[in-house]
Amino acid sequence: MLFITRHGQTDCNVLHKVQGKADISLNAKGINQALQTKQKLESQKIDLIICSPLKRAKETAEIINSNRNIPIIYDEKISERDFGEFEGTEQENFDFEGFWSYYKNFKYQKAENIKDFFSRIYSRLDEIKSEYRNINVLLVTHGGVSIPVNCYFNGIPTEDNLLSLVLNNCEVASYVF
Repeated sequence: MLFITRHGQTDCNVLHKVQGKADISLNAKGINQALQTKQKLESQKIDLIICSPLKRAKETAEIINSNRNIPIIYDEKISERDFGEFEGTEQENFDFEGFWSYYKNFKYQKAENIKDFFSRIYSRLDEIKSEYRNINVLLVTHGGVSIPVNCYFNGIPTEDNLLSLVLNNCEVASYVF
């Protein structure tokens, strides 16, 4: 079984700013969200946590893992999409929907192309599926990463509305390998 959760809220989430590779901490609400997710997951058998190395994900994983001592692997391959030239920009100030269009597949000067991003996440999911088939794994990652994870298991929607697939802060989804 694969569980995935998005990190808790940050101040950038509140301001609707994309944070991509920015290394930002949780805010007070994000810490509380992580504590609630910890409680939700306490009854789940989790054998391994694979976590983005970005601070907001690490803090979330550490809260979820407090008193459990589950091994944690920090993995750059499940870090957030690189927003490049849009880093720190409010979502309303650029074509955010177009940025998440798989079928339009826009190319940018610095930002990670969506198909390259999906390929990175799909490749890591293939490895996880192969290496950890018989255990329960929790991914602690980002909203953007939750999109290709969902598409990996359920297919890419034909209407290309990928933003409808993003997990909310500390929401948990589960998938069967």
